[in-house]
Amino acid sequence: MITLNEILTALGCNPQSSKNTLITETVIDSRKAIPGSLFIALKGERSDGHAHIKDAFMNGAQIALIHEDLSPELRVLDLQEKTSIETLEIPPTPFCIRVNDTLTSMQEIARWWRERLPLRVVGITGSVGKSSTKELVSELLNRRFRTFKNPGNYNNEIGLPLTILNIGHGYERLVLEMGFYYPGEIQFLCGIAKPVIGVVTNIGTVHAERAGSVETITKGKSELIQALPKAPAGTAILNYDDPRVMSMAEITDAKIITYGLNPEADFWADEINGQGLKGIRFRLHHKEKSMVLQVPMLGRHSVQTVLRSTAVCFSEDLEWDEIREGLTQNTTQLRLIAVQTRNGALILDDTYNATPESTIAALDLLSEIKGQKIAVLGDMLELGQYERAGHEMVGYKAAEVAQYLIAVGQRGRTIAETAKSGGLPATSITWVENALQATEILKYNLKEGDVVLIKGSHGLRLDRISAALEEVL
Repeated sequence: MITLNEILTALGCNPQSSKNTLITETVIDSRKAIPGSLFIALKGERSDGHAHIKDAFMNGAQIALIHEDLSPELRVLDLQEKTSIETLEIPPTPFCIRVNDTLTSMQEIARWWRERLPLRVVGITGSVGKSSTKELVSELLNRRFRTFKNPGNYNNEIGLPLTILNIGHGYERLVLEMGFYYPGEIQFLCGIAKPVIGVVTNIGTVHAERAGSVETITKGKSELIQALPKAPAGTAILNYDDPRVMSMAEITDAKIITYGLNPEADFWADEINGQGLKGIRFRLHHKEKSMVLQVPMLGRHSVQTVLRSTAVCFSEDLEWDEIREGLTQNTTQLRLIAVQTRNGALILDDTYNATPESTIAALDLLSEIKGQKIAVLGDMLELGQYERAGHEMVGYKAAEVAQYLIAVGQRGRTIAETAKSGGLPATSITWVENALQATEILKYNLKEGDVVLIKGSHGLRLDRISAALEEVL
């Protein structure tokens, strides 16, 4: 792990002290501080970490990075004006290091630390499938290499450098999901992480409300591919089935590897058979080699996750037998949770978030499972100019798959209206305002053999439906 002297060096100091304190972990939440940790006080929209310095110290943090004046009872090493600690005495722990801006300083320290770690970094971006790809790639690589990954959704200007600061010596591979909210963000993240492999899943309308048009999103995602080193050092793994992703091949000097369902791709699949909760079965092809795989991942769309993950592992020289074994035995945790109620209904809780693409994929999974199919579909947020078109896409798909639709939220009206236009009888469609109303309908109507898909943006809190039904059914 990083040490106090290394932190001070990264901040431009010339430490002369023999007090080279080891940092056990770096945190931004005082509740997660442990003995020996570094607490970074960040100022957010809802809270300011400076208000929790004492809590962090009480939980065991030995150093806090700050940029505001604090209580005089706290010991402070002030670096706002002085850049050498030769004339400064390092206080006994716990103490604070005062800098001009804690976020910028955290990023500077992470960049410095990354440059000294002998890692090969895999960067992953795209509109849908980043997290599942990160999980599968890291699990497969870990069969050969000691592999680290960013936890949860630590994929932005805060989460990514925080991840790097928590990497210790001895790791050989780092797998990082990279989010995109504004132009230049991924370029900035790559400047810290230095990826040598870049994976792009697809380009969709997620976050269009903030990011703008699909063209702007495409350009933003392409920053990962542009940041890669030239071949043979750098490798870009691109989705052959997505023209916008494939356009990125023109703006990089890295080696190009493609994947998809087209035989022209370097890694491609056919004979795809979705088997509901038992996973998927398909034939994977690469050049003259092919193999049939049974993979415990849900939904036909997971084939794309397997293909791009296989391409990464192949680029990292894993053997085919290692890849096959890893894929068939993987324990990648998906966000979709299957719950069997006591009365015999099956609930597919996929409420972490929702985009048109991910909702259609979830509906594909629903179509593979036997039983009366009920879709509970809510608003998909942050689609910007693509809001109506995205909800219409989902409505038409729901009409193809579901026998009954419960649409939730104001935007859910569009899903309901389109499903009716797509052929689902009006008597099989219900619109409600919120999750509580949807729960009440399901509570009194679900029966043995019903299969319920619950999907919507996290802001609607549709996860409460599954939790409530588990208690009463």
